[in-house]
Amino acid sequence: MEKKSEILENFKTAIGSTIKSLSNSENVEVSFGNQNLQSKKTSIKLPEIEQINNKINYNQIRALADSKSLRLRFSDNKIFKSYEPDGNISKKLYKIAEKIRYEKLGSDQFKGVKNNIEKYYQERINSLDLKSSEDKILESFENYLRVKFFDSKNNKEFEKKLKTYTKDLNEKLKGKIKQLSKLTHDQNEYNSLIADLISNMNLDENLEEEENNQENKEENQKDQKNQEQKTREKEQEEQEMSIDSGVPDLENQTSESDQDGQEIEIEDKSKSDIQRNIKKNLGDLKYKAYTEKFDEVIKAEDLENEEELNRLRKNLDQQLLQLKNFISKLANKLQRKLLAKQNRSWNFDLEEGLLDTSKLPRIIMDPLNSLSFKKEKDIEFKDTLVTILIDNSGSMRGKPISVAAICADILARTLERCSVKVEILGFTTKHWKGGSSREKWMKNDKPNLPGRLNDLRHIIYKSADMPWRQGKNNMGLMLKEGLLKENIDGEALKWAHNKMSKRKEERKILMVISDGAPVDDSTLSTNSSDYLETNLKNVVKWIENKTDIELLAIGIGHDVTRYYKQAIKITDVQDLGDVMINQLTDLFVEKDKKVLH
Repeated sequence: MEKKSEILENFKTAIGSTIKSLSNSENVEVSFGNQNLQSKKTSIKLPEIEQINNKINYNQIRALADSKSLRLRFSDNKIFKSYEPDGNISKKLYKIAEKIRYEKLGSDQFKGVKNNIEKYYQERINSLDLKSSEDKILESFENYLRVKFFDSKNNKEFEKKLKTYTKDLNEKLKGKIKQLSKLTHDQNEYNSLIADLISNMNLDENLEEEENNQENKEENQKDQKNQEQKTREKEQEEQEMSIDSGVPDLENQTSESDQDGQEIEIEDKSKSDIQRNIKKNLGDLKYKAYTEKFDEVIKAEDLENEEELNRLRKNLDQQLLQLKNFISKLANKLQRKLLAKQNRSWNFDLEEGLLDTSKLPRIIMDPLNSLSFKKEKDIEFKDTLVTILIDNSGSMRGKPISVAAICADILARTLERCSVKVEILGFTTKHWKGGSSREKWMKNDKPNLPGRLNDLRHIIYKSADMPWRQGKNNMGLMLKEGLLKENIDGEALKWAHNKMSKRKEERKILMVISDGAPVDDSTLSTNSSDYLETNLKNVVKWIENKTDIELLAIGIGHDVTRYYKQAIKITDVQDLGDVMINQLTDLFVEKDKKVLH
């Protein structure tokens, strides 16, 4: 027994040393089985060694140790996450493709690594039992890439099982394998290309429908049986109650007043619930989301790595150069108007404050005169928050989103010089055609009128307290290909309103930049055609009439006056900057809006 345990310990020590060497990192610890590590170092978990004579187990541990070491050495997790596609299966395929990339790099450098990985892979596919469609897709994808990248020969039986899937992959990836194999040294380009290829396969939606058909049928049958049983039970209860009601019951008679009291309490409670719901839904009780589980509010810097944000910012700066003179005039115009209001004014003849030196001669002439002090008057517009909410929908792609990003950037910079807080927000969805919300709805047998049926993505480009210099790179994210999808304006306005209402500034201005009506195909195909539009109108009405937030909107190419009281339409996107700045300067010159309660 001692000899066996010694062999095991020596093997584990050797594996640990190999991992440190292959990963090119001393800051890594290895654990086996359920062993927990308390260290803050990077950890690699491997299966427990089951039996000393189990060669398959040894081969598995060698191969996994090599693969995980190569991941640490050759794969940047930030880059990996930045290109990760949407959808459960797409993510798994993307992960497999990245594993093939770093294993290929390691295999080219270390022959022993190549042997370990190949040997274990062959052992693994021999023992596979492929039952579900998902398993077949994943395994055929990995097998296809391994054959192409490593020139490995395939197991004939395994090849037969996956023949139809392999044929399909060959059609979809034809002509791209050579390009991918050349990009293995460039993770950015490789991840970007493979993510696009996987997304274009549309595997998630097709597979979900295929696999859920049978499940839905079974669930429907179960639900139907349960419903029938509940109906029968309810009917029996009602019959029993009707029989009992014919017999006088002293206990029930004495408790009538108590019951009445309870009913009143319930009624009051329901009223307060309704009021809370009105506040929560900003005046639109009929509007609902099928699920909010998959929604996200995310900072721009968390959506992309720093390198990509820098690149996108450079693109934005190049476009800024073309509009340099035009934008400088606009910025100066706004700054002049604001600073004109900032002329210093003072309260004189005060008992405390700054010494008023203009009154010193009278003290010299008559020492009995008291000293005179002055204080600077507060400037009202300094205590102001301006939130710019930008429609990040697909229809804004191209020049509209570029100009919106540029103008928001210029406004933030200019207003900051005048001590006005600026917040820049964007709204879109995580997916086209519904995403995870729609998948959940389909799994639940597609109930009628589900409400909003897509996953929201609300983006914070610049928070109110973030200095412009710190957040300027985030503006470039609006130019990111693939970011702009659907627009659900009502909920975006609600989100912006809730953020602003928590701020302490006395004056709050919300500027919305959009190019038309809210559109989300998934929601509109399962609800009434005006579902999103009605919600937008109700939310706008609530903000305009029931809050102290000043709301104004700019429609690009579309008239948005049917939604907003204070709105302007521009036909040429080039006019956006001028209109934004004129609107703001007019607001700062006008008197404060009266709050309607």
